Amino acid sequence: MCTQCDDPRHVHHAAPPARRTILKAGLGLASASALAGTTASAQPAVPKAGRATQGPRTTRALGAAEAKGPLKALTIQRRAMGPNDVLLDVLYCGICHSDIHVARSDRARFPCVPGHEVVGRVQAVGSAVTRFKVGDVGGVGCMVGSCGECTNCLADREQNCLKGTVFTYGAPDPAAGGYTFGGYSETMVVPERFVLRIPPGADLAATAPLLCAGVTTFSPLQHWEVSAGQRVGVVGLGGLGHIAVKLAVARRADVTVFTTSPGKVADSRRLGARHAVLSTDAAAMKEHAGTCDLLIATVPRTFDMRPFMDVLKLDGTLVNLGTLGALGSLDGLSMVIGRKSVAGSLIGGIAETQEMLDYCAARGIKADVEVVRAQDVNRAYDRIVNKDVRYRFVIDVASLKDAQG
Repeated sequence: MCTQCDDPRHVHHAAPPARRTILKAGLGLASASALAGTTASAQPAVPKAGRATQGPRTTRALGAAEAKGPLKALTIQRRAMGPNDVLLDVLYCGICHSDIHVARSDRARFPCVPGHEVVGRVQAVGSAVTRFKVGDVGGVGCMVGSCGECTNCLADREQNCLKGTVFTYGAPDPAAGGYTFGGYSETMVVPERFVLRIPPGADLAATAPLLCAGVTTFSPLQHWEVSAGQRVGVVGLGGLGHIAVKLAVARRADVTVFTTSPGKVADSRRLGARHAVLSTDAAAMKEHAGTCDLLIATVPRTFDMRPFMDVLKLDGTLVNLGTLGALGSLDGLSMVIGRKSVAGSLIGGIAETQEMLDYCAARGIKADVEVVRAQDVNRAYDRIVNKDVRYRFVIDVASLKDAQG
């Protein structure tokens, strides 16, 4: 989308800038006035630290010590800083539904420290770091490493690194050995090229979820070139879904929300959707048959996709963002007759994530959040499972000092 005239149709009229250009520009679209009215507490005090290579450190974290066990306070070790690293004091970390899938599974590596929607204050930088200085605010999303050399990395698709993306938690850590620990912790050491610039004046707690939920929904809207007047459906109104609605509305699309929760119908319209449909109502679904150019499915579990394929227009696409299991409910005949497609999309690269942050800052788009203390995260997990959140929990990491082990 053109950032000057706000016309989505202009997004491909010029060659996209290289990753380094976007990262250096960082905040070109953002301005403090665009986010006027954010709370003073969104900008904590600047720490006293400096440019130095520092040794390994222990840090307080919140994690699961064993499969299906509760999250509790832990002490973990962060690796020594290298010349290209940034040390962040973590301020806020969003709770993604995938955190629950991992922390409560029996397949994770334990201890497991989740968290990939991280906003923090720069405490120190390595000798070769050029884009950050002490006191800056930086963000960390779903990735903290990639080879940087393969075809996909060079195309700014680090999430699809052919040699293996280093995800923010639970992934083999080539820099320190062992595996990675996420943002439910007081500090993180992250390579500079995987730290995002957070626009000045941002509501930091409400910006944190954009680092996963924001880019996850922004990327398919970009790829499928959503523009004014197109019909976009959002399946599921949760952490991803409510941001998908805001982003699609910003492109002047005609948005329909499909939800199983009657209590979210009014919220859908508050967020900017023109229509809200209870997907459990067969008659209502039939009324919307053949109406959508694109469906963004954010449901984090397997669900019956067949009724939603009927909602698509000819040549329409359903983009699956949340279901990681089998998609066995699809009807091949209806897809063939209507030349309809099912696609998937995984987060976005670092350049696209920075583009998303700048886009949202320029338009005042942020997550609807409920800030919780570290002591309350287990209860927050239960509330997410029970669909009792509007719409993203964010941990105030300063509260970790009072969490019990």
